[in-house]
Amino acid sequence: MTTSIADAVSRFQCSPAFKALDYTRVGASIRCIAARKQCAVFHAKRSFIRNSRAVTCAVQENKTPFDIEQSADDRMEKSVDSIRNNLNTVRTGRANAAILDRIEVEYYGSVTPLKSLANITTPDAQTIIIQPFDKNIIDDVEKAIMSSDLDLMPGNDGNCIRLNIPPLTAERRRDLAKLVSKLGEDGKVALRNVRRDTLRSIGKLKGYSEDEIKSLENNVEKMTLKHTTDVDEVVRKKEDEISKV
Repeated sequence: MTTSIADAVSRFQCSPAFKALDYTRVGASIRCIAARKQCAVFHAKRSFIRNSRAVTCAVQENKTPFDIEQSADDRMEKSVDSIRNNLNTVRTGRANAAILDRIEVEYYGSVTPLKSLANITTPDAQTIIIQPFDKNIIDDVEKAIMSSDLDLMPGNDGNCIRLNIPPLTAERRRDLAKLVSKLGEDGKVALRNVRRDTLRSIGKLKGYSEDEIKSLENNVEKMTLKHTTDVDEVVRKKEDEISKV
């Protein structure tokens, strides 16, 4: 006659052996086993993290001169792009949709760039038109513009927002010129930081001749000078825009 598992369990629970079990010890044993497993998992994770860090360090230390030079060039180029984008948001006396790039609007609980929520056009040199895709947020767009540092008064007709770009006053030109100069200096500081980090990485290279190391350092200096010149040029162009009446 075949005995089911349920019948076997039922008979065991009714047996003297089951009733004689010390549940305190059983519970302690179970907790001990669980603690050991948890400890094993912890040590396994810690070992994995250590090994991952070791691999990362090994990869970083095994960078070639080409890797180091390429990384420096990429980082410097990104710094120049960043300063260029920042300068584009500085308002001059002419209509430029880029001045709204930093405007953000709360849209269904999420802070979203205005340029993702509206069609922005410049029909003439003194006017910017903002047409939100969702007309329900037009008041929020208006508030976001008014609370920004653009110093503009938007006109809201319920369907679109019109920004009239007034000529810059002499005082406003001076303030913007100072801002542009500061942004340019921030960009140069970023380039110098990349240069410093790169020279440190070069100093850790192993197995290369002194001439090879010197050549790489010279390339980094030339690269820094080139990108610094790029920043100066971007700043000069923005200063020219501000100075035009």
